[in-house]
Amino acid sequence: MQKSSRKFLVVLIGLLLLGYVVYHATGMLRHSEFSAAEMLRAVRSANPYYLILSLITIYVCYAVRSLRWRVFQQNLGPSSFWNIYKMTLAGFSALQLLGRPAEPVRPVLLARKEKLPISGMFGVYLLERIFDFASMAVIAAIALLRFRVDAASSETALALQKGAKPAASLLILGILAATSLLVYLRFRGTALLERQLQRWVQAHGWRGKIAGIMLEFARGVQTIRSWRDLALASLYSAIHWFLVLVIYYWVAKSFGDTLGTLNLSDAMLVLAVALVGSVLQLPGVGGGSQAVSTIAYSKIFLVKTEAALAASIVLWLITFAACSLAGVPLLIHEGLSLGKLRELAEHEKEAAGESPAQQGESAR
Repeated sequence: MQKSSRKFLVVLIGLLLLGYVVYHATGMLRHSEFSAAEMLRAVRSANPYYLILSLITIYVCYAVRSLRWRVFQQNLGPSSFWNIYKMTLAGFSALQLLGRPAEPVRPVLLARKEKLPISGMFGVYLLERIFDFASMAVIAAIALLRFRVDAASSETALALQKGAKPAASLLILGILAATSLLVYLRFRGTALLERQLQRWVQAHGWRGKIAGIMLEFARGVQTIRSWRDLALASLYSAIHWFLVLVIYYWVAKSFGDTLGTLNLSDAMLVLAVALVGSVLQLPGVGGGSQAVSTIAYSKIFLVKTEAALAASIVLWLITFAACSLAGVPLLIHEGLSLGKLRELAEHEKEAAGESPAQQGESAR
């Protein structure tokens, strides 16, 4: 009975994921002038070998991400790569099932699996976010500096080239400023920040929330104990995002035609645009990396709308949704249903609304 129930849950969640993909796709189609037959033909003509390679590579990306997390976590307590890898897949799958409200689920799952303090894991999570945002900025800066146009380029591409160097310069300055802040917090600033935020820590409302987030981040920085830790984390970040870039390149190659002519630099620009889209919501479009990827392909590189849309959906399926193939069974194995995941996310959201002082009182 238990096995049949689990099979039913797997099928149910699979149908929910399929419905989510269809909903996402139809939402994009409503905002595009396209031929459905052309789009389906583009999908059918895609080279499956490139797509299979991309699917395998995205799981390698999660493994590299897990190795980076292990570097951050190792100074909090014992860490197991396989536990981190499994809970990383499960956590990102929860994000696919529940959306942004499930952001706290992954650090909570990791804390429970590794039997480590949740507050320390949230510090690591915030540090991981900083490394990802820094990587995004580096990718965007390099893509803008390498971007070139010719006489046949679109108006969008010509306009982008005009602002490319100033935008890249601002990004580089931002990266340097963020790096300086991290180094300062690591060696001198955390104790000072804790003293300065004491009043806010005791406060209720938004001040307590901000103080809690800032202190969690500052303490997360302290998990980097040596230059070796910093070098390893930076190396894993570089490997992870290079592999993601290769996936973008392979997916474009798989579709052939205009997409097949795009080089690694072009793929990097699309990746940079997609990363911005994954953070921002675009009015009237619905947001998401797949929406802005379609815009980048069609407006900058003059790819047909149908092929651009097909490639963007495939990219989203591989880079975002594919983790659910392994992640959903892992969630079920951990005894976590959709209801429990939602409850977990809501609980952590409410806990984040308390100041650290309040959390300490409730723990007593």
